Amino acid sequence: MMLEMMKKDEFDQVFSLMERSFPTDEYRSYKEQKALLERSEYRIYVLHGIKHTDIRAFLAVWNLSDFTFLEHFASAPEVRGQGIGSAALREAGRLFSGQICLEVELPETEIAKRRIAFYERNGFYLNDNPYFQPPISKGKQKIPLMIMTSEGRVGKERFAEIRDRLYREVYQISCAEVLDKNANNQWRKIYGIKETGI
Repeated sequence: MMLEMMKKDEFDQVFSLMERSFPTDEYRSYKEQKALLERSEYRIYVLHGIKHTDIRAFLAVWNLSDFTFLEHFASAPEVRGQGIGSAALREAGRLFSGQICLEVELPETEIAKRRIAFYERNGFYLNDNPYFQPPISKGKQKIPLMIMTSEGRVGKERFAEIRDRLYREVYQISCAEVLDKNANNQWRKIYGIKETGI
């Protein structure tokens, strides 16, 4: 299996899979998502099926110099549980140099717990630092999420570097606009995450 750069005429297939795979607050509108293809640091890679016209999985990534942000990753429902996702992540590990990070929902549902376990089986580590995904576009909500990283968990300073780069370069927003003095307490109180001191 090999990841290939998405062709522009495959975008509709990818966006359809994105709509079926993520809550509405976790992806942009069709127009906004397609406009990202004009940005040099943003790329979508696809894994084709036996028929080269079928997309089995896709990864939408941001190459941010010292790490790669895996913003969206999904496989088609009909091939889930067949090892396609793990194969795509292994290929991504070879394709992108350096650390890879991604966002996951907090482990409050069985689906979220299974998703975290899937990434852990594939070499990612859960960081329990407070994190919010900013509103991804107008009318969307700020969401408490968690960051997972390849190559091990990260310390407080590195986590802040990753968070700040995501806010600034991906979401084009400042930390002050996302986090207020109550944000960490809110994140921990709602989801029952204990203070770790990091």
